Amino acid sequence: MTYTDCLAHLTDLGHELRGVKFDLANMRLILDALNHPERAWPSAIVAGTNGKGSTCAMLASILTCAGYRTGLYSSPHLVRVNERIRLDGAEIGDDDFALAFSEVERAVSRLVAEGALAQRPSFFEFLTATAFVHFARTAVDFAVLEVGMGGRLDATNSAEPEVAVITNIELDHVEYLGHTHAAIAAEKAGVIRSGKPVISGCRQPEAAAVVRQRCAELGADLIELPSFARLIDLGHDDGRYSFGLALNGTQFGALKAPLRGRFQVENASAAVAAAWKLAARGWKIPPAAIAEGIARASWPGRLEVCAERPLTFLDGAHNPAAAAAVADFVRSELQGRPLTLVYASMRDKAIEEVAALLFPLASEIYLTRTSMPRAASPEELRARAGSHAGSTPMHLVPDPALALEQARASSDPGGVVLVAGSLFLVGAIKEAFREGRPWNGHPGRG
Repeated sequence: MTYTDCLAHLTDLGHELRGVKFDLANMRLILDALNHPERAWPSAIVAGTNGKGSTCAMLASILTCAGYRTGLYSSPHLVRVNERIRLDGAEIGDDDFALAFSEVERAVSRLVAEGALAQRPSFFEFLTATAFVHFARTAVDFAVLEVGMGGRLDATNSAEPEVAVITNIELDHVEYLGHTHAAIAAEKAGVIRSGKPVISGCRQPEAAAVVRQRCAELGADLIELPSFARLIDLGHDDGRYSFGLALNGTQFGALKAPLRGRFQVENASAAVAAAWKLAARGWKIPPAAIAEGIARASWPGRLEVCAERPLTFLDGAHNPAAAAAVADFVRSELQGRPLTLVYASMRDKAIEEVAALLFPLASEIYLTRTSMPRAASPEELRARAGSHAGSTPMHLVPDPALALEQARASSDPGGVVLVAGSLFLVGAIKEAFREGRPWNGHPGRG
């Protein structure tokens, strides 16, 4: 198959949430047919509601700086599917993607013909198997895996991680994971392995208790960051934080998170703690590699600056917890500067709760939508969340790039434009940059 053939095949499978199912049986059959590429490399797995991608990026960067050939598998992508599979920070090339994807497709077709697979794998299962094959083929020393959704029955959980990280747990994807913090935590705690270390950033008491109980059942060494880690000399400049971190007497100083927002300190702390536990298990990860890895990490679409005058940020902020973190950033770092909001959301998200957090911050609001079938129209957004805008002017502009152009044109050069509400919206804007849409901006690194 060519790269174009692979993309067409993925398109035929539909979006990764279409027909989503919690069942590892397909993945296990496929990986067995592929001679278990997931056993060719050790791994870390990261689950949670928010912060998974940033934590993965920082941990992978640490391992690369320590001299290990490091794979990173994440989701979703913003513009190109290649973004999901990385080696030492570089996206998989088109030819390598087609090579690994084709190997998975041959195995799947054989299993279907034999009747071993009742149905073809999902979009996410196909990509996960492709990543596993690529990591085995390129002989990575270590792979960092971001859980797609949940954990217990997520396709990434077919690997056997050396360390598990669970970031914060909030109410999201409740139709799949459950309607309580405890139920969602039980799904995410499925990534825990017997006798292997676990780093937990859970602050919600019910969720933390579930993770704690599961670790006790499996004899897993649990590090609860809210009570275990101690921050030292916390400071910030331009929204980026520097800090020291004390872990049970071991101190890491002069850590500088390149990603904006106070919440990134928690993600960085989780990555440092995971690296610390790996070092205790024999991996050669010196403190200098940890500091360098944190400083060099990059993760787009999270308070990413994409243009100046007016200063323009891109952030997914697709659930209330993420929106609250962005709102805190706006209040602490951008106080006194007029803010124009460009907002879009999937209709199955907590639109009202997110709007209640973001809309009151804005002096002008542009409602738009992406091309995703699940996307709410600007009219739906206004009907469901318009009351949170008060008297703030609202504009309905269906095309995201045009909405941003108008928002930037109407904003004071000293003001701020925030594009938020969906990673698919962020992706649409970044795609517009790639196509050379005519505004004075440039793709940022976040």
